[in-house]
Amino acid sequence: MAQLPLRKDVKIEDTWNLADLVPNEETFTTQLDALVAEAKSFESEFIGSLTTAPIIIDALNTYEVLYEKLVILSTYANLSLQEDRGNGEAQMRYAKTGNHLSTVFSSITFLKSELLALPKEVLEEAKKLNEKHALFIKDLLRDKPYQLHPEVEKALATLSMTLDAPYDLYNTIKSVDMSFPNFEVNGESLPLSYSSFENEWELEVDVDKRRAAFKGFSEKLKDYQSTTAQVYNTHVQTEKKLATMRGYDSVFDSLLHNQYVERDLYNRQIDVITKELAPHMRRYATLLKEVHGLDKMTFADLKIALDPAFDPEVSKEEALDYVRQAVAPMGQDYLDMVEESFANRWIDYAPNQGKSTGAFCSSPYGSHPYILVSWSNKMTDVFTLIHELGHAGHFVNAHKKQSIFNSRPSLYFIEAPSTMNEMLLANHLLKSSEDLRFKRWVISNIISKTYYHNFVTHLLEAAYQREVYNLVDKGEAVNASILNDIKRKVLEEFWGDAVEITEGAELTWMRQPHYYMGLYPYTYSAGLTISTQVSQRILNGEEDVIEQWLEVLQAGGTKSPAELAQMAGVDVSTDEPLRQTVAHIGSLITQLEELTKEIG
Repeated sequence: MAQLPLRKDVKIEDTWNLADLVPNEETFTTQLDALVAEAKSFESEFIGSLTTAPIIIDALNTYEVLYEKLVILSTYANLSLQEDRGNGEAQMRYAKTGNHLSTVFSSITFLKSELLALPKEVLEEAKKLNEKHALFIKDLLRDKPYQLHPEVEKALATLSMTLDAPYDLYNTIKSVDMSFPNFEVNGESLPLSYSSFENEWELEVDVDKRRAAFKGFSEKLKDYQSTTAQVYNTHVQTEKKLATMRGYDSVFDSLLHNQYVERDLYNRQIDVITKELAPHMRRYATLLKEVHGLDKMTFADLKIALDPAFDPEVSKEEALDYVRQAVAPMGQDYLDMVEESFANRWIDYAPNQGKSTGAFCSSPYGSHPYILVSWSNKMTDVFTLIHELGHAGHFVNAHKKQSIFNSRPSLYFIEAPSTMNEMLLANHLLKSSEDLRFKRWVISNIISKTYYHNFVTHLLEAAYQREVYNLVDKGEAVNASILNDIKRKVLEEFWGDAVEITEGAELTWMRQPHYYMGLYPYTYSAGLTISTQVSQRILNGEEDVIEQWLEVLQAGGTKSPAELAQMAGVDVSTDEPLRQTVAHIGSLITQLEELTKEIG
């Protein structure tokens, strides 16, 4: 396993093209300075004058244009850092952008404060005057009880980049400072990195190498646990203080307010899955142990393929064909979007030193989406790619139909379009062959990639995160020891006697950037619940499901997550869709057990 290349040494066709956002550094600097000037001009023109509906609409039209420019420039600075966090030029550009944007936020924050000081009738008149801004005004009114004094809001806006610093510190520790030594197995020295562990060593067939890689990886994480815990504690304490300042009873209420989600819906998602999915996943862990002839099933073994000998390498070209065929039912416009992403370098495939781990899709308004993955020629990469293309397809559709203020839905719904694409891929693969071993291979990929990742990994992160916020709500702080204890307890309760929670498994909390994004982890299972139900409707041959789904994507953020799910024929106000999805996962694991016996 070779050392990761430097960014400058990877093939350009395996990188994204950020020039579509900003053509060059000179243009970026010019536009960033101009943005600050525009923000100050906006403040000079409208501060103290927002008294009538026509003036309000004029201000919002100007603000909309300014905000679109802000999104493009901040995305460019962020993505140029994500591709290589060790790049000093990108680090300085990101810091400079943060300083400039703090000035911009300070200049524009008066808008919200002054609008909320107006009589409700004036805002209602403005909503009628221009429907495009109706949702923006509606959300303003919803936020009114939690709005602070205008000067306090301005100060918080000025400090916005400082308040977000823990996320950047976490990523710097993880992607730049953390360097892994080689590990040895039977006298052989093997290279280790964050990327190679998560993309290759966790999936390694050789049990000695896999467990040794886990041990080496965990030992390095342990060296940084105290610093990472301090960074994380700073983040959650900041969230708690802001929630208290704004008058929320709990940090949960503050974070769920922005998601349009009630507390019981959030808790139910975690409680039902933790209780009802655990027995099914323990059966899956036991099946892995038996098939691989392991002495015991450990946490370090949970990501291995059920049938690695039948898990062929998938080239990028083959993967793109899989994706094309899987999304074909979505219609020609959707397929054209996918083809454009392949042809015009929307996707950054190349693993390189300093690149952010995992995968994501950034969808700036006014530009096409950008997808980051680290390609390793495995079937899991195909599921990852089509997942991120689901996000891309969502926002390409939403941006076409909605304004920048209306296009982004609640986090609760955000993972539904992405996991829907994983379902489409799984359905396509299952239809493509009658061979029993191939069928088992496909189903095992659905379990190990789609459901394990979204319904287990992220769900257990959510259960851990809830315990952390419970402590913070009580006025307590957290350190590495406390976080390790919480994580180990969550893992042990879920896996029971079926899996030995290897030393180092408790450090898994250090691997997830989602903890710096509010109550994000639980939304993966929420989105997958919705997409599972919709994909089952497609499999059952129900008419107009695809058309309904495209309408849901185009609705963007104009409806609550429950309303969006209802548009797609899923009623999340009850726990029935959730229980049906858990039962579906159980049935897939039963199929794996039966196919394994049949194949022998």
